[in-house]
Amino acid sequence: MQRGTSLVELMIGLAIVALLFVMGAPSFFSWIQSSQIRTSAEAIQNGLHLARGEAVRRNAAVRFQLTTDVTAACALSTTGGNWVVSLDDPSGACDSVASDTVAPRIIQARPAAEGSANAVVAAGQSAIVFNGLGRVTPVPAGNIDINISNPTGGACATSSTAGMRCLRVRISTGGQIRMCDPILASTDPQGC
Repeated sequence: MQRGTSLVELMIGLAIVALLFVMGAPSFFSWIQSSQIRTSAEAIQNGLHLARGEAVRRNAAVRFQLTTDVTAACALSTTGGNWVVSLDDPSGACDSVASDTVAPRIIQARPAAEGSANAVVAAGQSAIVFNGLGRVTPVPAGNIDINISNPTGGACATSSTAGMRCLRVRISTGGQIRMCDPILASTDPQGC
């Protein structure tokens, strides 16, 4: 009786594993790119919720700003994946320590590199201010959209069945914040 495997059996097993890996690699790559988009979208949504909650808690205007970075050289940007929640405009001082008394009175800041380095943001505006009632001020003409994609992963999916899923964070004129999928119909609970 022979025990173990022969070289031929081992080579066939390795060939099968390699074939399965080659077939699964594109789906895995798409999943990684989509998860970076989701991480960025969730971080932005959390920052918006923080700003709105702090505005209600403090009964004061609190700002959510997208910035170029979170250093002393930061500037507001509609394409920045970094964000700062503060009471004042943090331009040029995004690296300030969180403080309720020292300008720009930063509550929290988040660099885009934390879990979503490849995600790209395209927002309708760089700063969103919530008042003490949790509403956007000044009242915008329509919803404010922040689109998140990942160009390193290719184009966004055009159907709900395959491809990299780009997301949108939408802030309504009344201050509601939700994450949605732009390729789904607006009648779908997950659609925009």
